[in-house]
Amino acid sequence: MPAPACKAAAATSSSAAADDGAQKPWLFVGLGNPGRMYKGTRHNVGFEMIDAIAEAEGISVSSKQFKAIVGKGLIGDVPVMLAKPQTFMNASGESVGQLVSYFKIPLNHLVVIYDDLDLPFAKLRLLPKGGHGGHNGMRSIIDHLKQSRNFPRLRIEILFPKTVVQALDGHLRRWVLSVLFWGHSATKKRKSLR
Repeated sequence: MPAPACKAAAATSSSAAADDGAQKPWLFVGLGNPGRMYKGTRHNVGFEMIDAIAEAEGISVSSKQFKAIVGKGLIGDVPVMLAKPQTFMNASGESVGQLVSYFKIPLNHLVVIYDDLDLPFAKLRLLPKGGHGGHNGMRSIIDHLKQSRNFPRLRIEILFPKTVVQALDGHLRRWVLSVLFWGHSATKKRKSLR
């Protein structure tokens, strides 16, 4: 079953067609940092969401294009591209800008998925447009889209309630970069961040 955000986005594109009659694809971009060290961390929740969508929809995300790992497929009958920029989080715009330009993706068909520290506990927020909110990956994307903020984004809350944050005693970086899934294979390699 498709992820709710994908179903909602895909449903709105059923009437959107290019001048030649073909549907324009949706581009779903999950933000994160490449490499084993960051795999499974809270900061990489965008990558994790792309992986979940790909698995649910049977889309292989394995080709390399424009500094990203990309997969193409369908959600229902709607063409989609899934992308995980490999430029590191703060330079995500380099990849996203090139993908949008080359594939002529309308900005209202670009959905960026990323971590957020400012939402209430265990919340997702799908917005039709907005600013970067202090997120450097989003700042980079906006910069590479000629300062346009008119594209949807799915923000995923990654922070536990204030009592847990206070218990971390100011080690926010360690929390954000800690492993999301305790059984994850990267856990052993991340001892230095605990």
